[in-house]
Amino acid sequence: MGATSKNFSESELACSCCGKNEMTQETVDALQALRESIGKPLRLSSAYRCPEHNSKVSSTGKSGPHTTGMAIDIVCSGEDAWELLSFAMIRASIWKGIGVSQKGKHESRFIHLDTIKEGNRPWIWSY
Repeated sequence: MGATSKNFSESELACSCCGKNEMTQETVDALQALRESIGKPLRLSSAYRCPEHNSKVSSTGKSGPHTTGMAIDIVCSGEDAWELLSFAMIRASIWKGIGVSQKGKHESRFIHLDTIKEGNRPWIWSY
């Protein structure tokens, strides 16, 4: 059984191709704290990805952030994206990577957050 929390189920955090949930409890706990700070549901578009699935959907290949169990993508745009970024930046000691995708259709926009500490962190980028 993988990491879970009060508001995020194991299946919600699992790879969509194989069902593995290798999310770290630290990342899931930080996600839960973020949800409680915001005070409303967060819809995930991606959490853990197995290396094979990640290589199909991401330019990071078989070793991207989602394969570590320390990354999540949250569907949001507009005011919700602003609010999410504001709370994540306050918790910069936890969220070390922030990716912003706010182009295109609103339903496909997202914010990437990760707790990866190695390398050149903290780090922010746009897609």
